[in-house]
Amino acid sequence: MTRFKLIIEYDGCGFVGWQRQENGLGVQQSFEEAVLAFSGENSRVFGAGRTDAGVHALAQVAHFDLLSSHTVDTVRDALNFHLKDVPAVVLKVSVVGSEFHSRFSANGRSYTYRITNRRAPLAIEKGKSWRLPVHLNEVAMHEAAQVLVGRHDFTSFRAVVCQADTPVKTLNRLDVVRDGDHVLIHAQARSFLHHQVRNFVGSLKWVGEGKWTASDLKTALDARDRKVAGQTAPPHGLYLTSVSY
Repeated sequence: MTRFKLIIEYDGCGFVGWQRQENGLGVQQSFEEAVLAFSGENSRVFGAGRTDAGVHALAQVAHFDLLSSHTVDTVRDALNFHLKDVPAVVLKVSVVGSEFHSRFSANGRSYTYRITNRRAPLAIEKGKSWRLPVHLNEVAMHEAAQVLVGRHDFTSFRAVVCQADTPVKTLNRLDVVRDGDHVLIHAQARSFLHHQVRNFVGSLKWVGEGKWTASDLKTALDARDRKVAGQTAPPHGLYLTSVSY
């Protein structure tokens, strides 16, 4: 038995999310079908992050086991051949020990949320960024975001349907930077609650528009009530950028 670790990227607009689901094509299903097509083996593919429908990945990590023997180059090229009809590719393959698990061995996940801050509609970036026409104050957004860094009860930024055992998480980093017309929000933690980053973005948008201050954000955090925080930002601006082990 050989365990293969994958680093993959995908366009989330083409999937109903990472997990195999009955209402459409999941990334997991696409990879499991590709593994079966090239190896003849039914093997479950495990991902490090269960991204939602519309969320993209630049470096998702996954793993699966095979009884048959293959080189890492063969696995990469064979999977990419059988994935050619979906917006997903394998960037790198390596062999890992049986103790490795893409999800449970991970000690950090990084996401970037991409906002295009301009009046003109999107053409190239349509489905890849959230366009906001009102100018955002990224400096105020960054300063306010530091209120959320650290260990907190993040109930106010947790999806109602979140199945995590506890709303308490440790947020290691939440930075807001501008790059021309783009405002980028970088978040890093060991793990995240359902919709946590997108809910951060919805509240930071209010700060950027001058509707909220850092004090308002702190009040929302302390309220532990989802209804008092900002909207859930759309999924297509969110990217899983890295997973650490």
